Order: sequence, then structure tokens, then C-alpha cells
Amino acid sequence: MTDSAPVIPPVADERVPQFCRTLGLPGLADVHVHFLPPRLLRRVWAYFDAAGPLVGTEWPIRYRWSDADRVAHLRRLGVRAFSALAYAHRPGMAADLNRWTLDFARDTPGCLASATFYPEPEAPGYVAAALAEGARLFKVHLQVGGFAPTDPALDQVWGMLSDAGVPVVVHAGHAPVGTAHTGPDPFAALLARHPRLTAVVAHLGAPDYRAFLDLAETYERVRLDTTMAFTPFFDQFMPFPTDELPRLREVGLAGKVLLGSDFPNLPYPYADQITGLARLDLGDDWLRAVCWNSAAALFDLA
Repeated sequence: MTDSAPVIPPVADERVPQFCRTLGLPGLADVHVHFLPPRLLRRVWAYFDAAGPLVGTEWPIRYRWSDADRVAHLRRLGVRAFSALAYAHRPGMAADLNRWTLDFARDTPGCLASATFYPEPEAPGYVAAALAEGARLFKVHLQVGGFAPTDPALDQVWGMLSDAGVPVVVHAGHAPVGTAHTGPDPFAALLARHPRLTAVVAHLGAPDYRAFLDLAETYERVRLDTTMAFTPFFDQFMPFPTDELPRLREVGLAGKVLLGSDFPNLPYPYADQITGLARLDLGDDWLRAVCWNSAAALFDLA
């Protein structure tokens, strides 16, 4: 499936910049990076440490560093554009999260202004405010949030985002632990109501890869991110079906597969994500699209 000589997988973090140079890319664009208010981040890391019910396995956080150190590491890796994804898991917290993430993006070159929402009466108001302030990406986590994407309280919000063409990263799949509101069916019901929604399905929709590929092919504005897929850690639980690699290649060349990592909440080196993609042998053009070009087109990156 290669369209040129294979690129050497980076293996270690310090080799990622050479991987980008070999492909002729200015760097990486990672749409699935988390930066959170310090108190909330400590709670998230404690949940991972305890292998909480929605984690389900041992998950040692590798990059348990300060914000400044994590931003510096992204720059050393060559990540030129990245998100600051936060997500609300209860009413009354999304607006404050948006204030923090939007301020963080303003003060952090290369960070895409990111925001979130939760099904509550105030959601249309603070989503409109975030859009007015320049939010370029939203995040919702149906598993952690514990709500249906078709909750009537969000209907206006989905409509606003559809009209604005602003992407939303949706953790819609069952991975790592399924709930009543995850899986392809609830997400398909949302798209039936809002077919023009620009959505990025986290983790390629794992473990229901085939169904989410179907949705990416059916809906013009639906994309997938690679977060954790094709890493040794993830493959032991929910490997991508090899017979679907040709279709993943076509979808990726069409601009519908974006690099995601879940940095810093990784139990392995960042380079594992890039190495996993390189070892698929889907061609240099595919790697260029996934690692930079598709996100550059979506977010109009210089």
C-alpha cells in the first residue's frame, strides 16, 4: 500500500521531529490533547491511578508534568497545533472550564481555542459566548458525562455548531468501558438530526471501528481521530481490524482521519502513537494527511 519509500517509525519521542522532516511536514497537528485547570487535572490523574470504573485497567500517567513542561515537550516533539480539551461531567461546570481553556489558548501559541458543554439550560448561552470569543474546537465525553447526545437540552447547541462549522471532538465509542450512551447507535441518532455537524469521533470509535467508518463515509463532515489506536497498549484490548485498513486509507486520504494522542494522559511514550501509524504502511500521503494536512485544512493552519 505504500506510495513511496517507507518512513522510519520514530520509536522514541526525540525522533518524532525527524519523522516530520522526512515527510516534508512543518510538524504535527494533534486534535486530542488535554489541558485542564490544575485541581481538575489532579482529580483526573487520581482517577486513572485508581483504575476507576470507566478506565478498567492499570493506567500510569507518563507525562505528569506542569503545564509549562508539557507545552515545552509538545514543541520538542514538533507538535505545532494542539487542542486543550476539557469536558464537563456534571451541570454548572462547563462555563468555568471554557473560561480556563480559552484563556489558556490565548496565552499559548499553537493551542486551538477549545471549549465544552453539558446538557443544561445554560448551554446555548455559554456555547454562543465561546464561539464569539473564537472557540475553534469543542469536546464532549458521552461516557464520562453520562448523557445521550440526543438530549433535548443540547439540540440548539448542536444546531449552532452545525451552522458555525466548528468541529466537536466526541468520545462516542465504548472504549475503554461502554455505557448506555456510547456506541455507534446514539451517535448515528444525533447525526440523523444534525447531518451537517462537523464531528471528530475520538479513538476511531473503538471498538466499533467498522460502524464509525460507515458514519464517516456517510456524513460529509464526520471525521475520526487516531487517539491511542495502533499502540501496543490499546491493541491488547481492542485492535483495529486489519481487513478495514484499506478503507481507513481511503477515508484518511479524503481528509477524514486526524491525528489524536490523548497527551498527557498516556501510559506510554507519545512516539508510540506516531510509530503505530507509520507501521500501518498506508503510504506517505496518508501519513501527511493524518499528521498535518487534514487538520491544517480543517482549522486553516498556516
